[in-house]
Amino acid sequence: MKIEKEAEKILKEFSKTLENIPELEETHYIVDNINLTRKDIAHDKNPYRIMRNTNVDENGSMIVEKSKWK
Repeated sequence: MKIEKEAEKILKEFSKTLENIPELEETHYIVDNINLTRKDIAHDKNPYRIMRNTNVDENGSMIVEKSKWK
C-alpha cells in the first residue's frame, strides 16, 4: 500500500511538472543550417579513369585476387 501511494504521488508531481513545459516545434536537427558549404551534386563517373589503376587482361577484364576462405 505504501508503495502505491508513493507511486501515485510521484506520478501526480510528474504530471504537474509536464504541464509547465511549453509547446515547441519538433526538430530533427540542432540548427536549421544544413549543408551550407556546397551543393549536393552527383559527378559523372569515368570507368576508364577507374580502370587506369587496375590490372587488366587482354579482354579488358579486371584481374583481382580471389577471396581466401578460412
